[in-house]
Amino acid sequence: MTVTLRPATGDDLMGVGALHQRSRVAAYSSFLPPEALAEPTEEAMGWFWTERWRWERDVHRMTVAERAGALVGFSYLGPDDEGGPATGLLNALHLDPREQGRGTGRALMVDALDAMRAQGWRRAVLWVLRDNAHARAFYERGGWTPTGAQRDEYIGPVPTPQLRYTRPL
Repeated sequence: MTVTLRPATGDDLMGVGALHQRSRVAAYSSFLPPEALAEPTEEAMGWFWTERWRWERDVHRMTVAERAGALVGFSYLGPDDEGGPATGLLNALHLDPREQGRGTGRALMVDALDAMRAQGWRRAVLWVLRDNAHARAFYERGGWTPTGAQRDEYIGPVPTPQLRYTRPL
């Protein structure tokens, strides 16, 4: 069965939130303590995406991936506040944990890069958790390189180092 990509609708957002939380727990549990991943709940993450989409949908793009009618991944992109008008930010790319290794992440990334080019952006950037070796290797295989910029963001009560990556479009 093949994966299908399509623009997200408001009806997708609670499912996106649940998938996002499952993805975070699966991807980060090897380097973050359980208390960092206990919240938000899948439902709370759905409400987060519902509210975020409400305010950002005019300048951001969410794509969902489906396999056999089930939501299996999503990407979210928009302008980069730090990089100027020629730079797009890949805000999120998450997969259902069972979807790893099936080509869905790559399909979502290629689609996101194509959408950024269509916006006229010449450079793409993203932030990735420093300790997420799997994601870093995925992005590096896709032509992304670290810029040297770092920041700390909290996941639950835990400060989590992030690295900025870039690639030309």
